[in-house]
Amino acid sequence: MTEFYRVIIRPDALQDAKNYYEYMAEYSSEKAVKWFNGLFEVINSLSTMPKRCSIAPETNWIGQEVRCLVYRKFYRILYTIEKDVVRIHHIRHTSQEFMSLEDF
Repeated sequence: MTEFYRVIIRPDALQDAKNYYEYMAEYSSEKAVKWFNGLFEVINSLSTMPKRCSIAPETNWIGQEVRCLVYRKFYRILYTIEKDVVRIHHIRHTSQEFMSLEDF
């Protein structure tokens, strides 16, 4: 039987997504919309089997297990799993440095 998780997107993660969307929309609103919709499809896929993704390097200094789902090769969706809840904390471009405890 498949176990289902509730996915919660924290305000910081939503703001990250909006920032990327707005940046992309400056060049192509069509591509920005496609990227944004695809991002949330991928995020919603974490409602099943969220442990399928690798543990993020941030785990070493955050103090809890952080997982990373890579979207379109360049965006890291950072999340934690707490009982039956997947909490999306941030969305980061792969060119950005890993997050510190203060950033998280």
